Amino acid sequence: MNTQTEKIIQEKAAAFRLLHQQTGMFVIPNPWDAGSARVLETLGFSALATTSAGLAYSLGKPDGHASITRDETLQNAQNIIAATSLPVSADLENGYGDSPEICAETILLAAKTGLAGGSIEDATGKPDDPIYPFELAVERVKAAVTAARSLPYPFTLTARAENLIHGRPDLKDTIKRLEAFADAGADVLFAPGLKTAEEIEAVVKAVSPKPVNVIMGIGGNNLSLAELEALGVKRVSLGSSLVRAAYGAFFRAIDEILQKGSFGYAAKGKSYADMNKLFGDYFKS
Repeated sequence: MNTQTEKIIQEKAAAFRLLHQQTGMFVIPNPWDAGSARVLETLGFSALATTSAGLAYSLGKPDGHASITRDETLQNAQNIIAATSLPVSADLENGYGDSPEICAETILLAAKTGLAGGSIEDATGKPDDPIYPFELAVERVKAAVTAARSLPYPFTLTARAENLIHGRPDLKDTIKRLEAFADAGADVLFAPGLKTAEEIEAVVKAVSPKPVNVIMGIGGNNLSLAELEALGVKRVSLGSSLVRAAYGAFFRAIDEILQKGSFGYAAKGKSYADMNKLFGDYFKS
């Protein structure tokens, strides 16, 4: 890695960290490939985050720890980083291994790709035992934090408590885990599956002043950006909702062709000229 590349990585990492420190909330959308990343940059977002589900679908696989490898995840992250000037954080799932040592290794490998941050979750990927025991979950975050702090730039580590989306609607335990992750040094706390203003407010208060990420677009939560900001949320991600929206339009188009024999869907899409111009302008820059 040359000096210029290192400087760019440091600048992106610093810019990403600043987004979490400055006043106000920000939205971090989730591209699934280089093309969607470029589109999102043109729309004015300040940072991007990868989506494990989006990557899995693009590879013709279901989402889940066993479906995509660490190498595939990091290669996709590299493609997205190369396609945009924005800071990028990665969904690193459970770190691609059970042990704290593997979590640390994953953070260091992620940093080598040029990522400004990444998340480690406490989900095992095992349907019969979906969440790591509390003590192991905390040790895994501690190891990831130690690895992140060893880097020459501020890699922003997000720690995720996954109870609520894995059949364990235990908010008390979720908050206990997030508090422990915050104490272990995680920079951002995230519990996907929070649905009510009361649940979100409880999490924000529990880990304050650490920033909280809330995911929207997964159903069951219709709070607006203004309402989320009023609750103290710092960052809003979109998970797989954008790639699912894209596939939704794809399926509706195919259904029209097969069921009606018509092609009205094409009038609702971006034109060939517009898409070529969008990517052509970026390519020239």
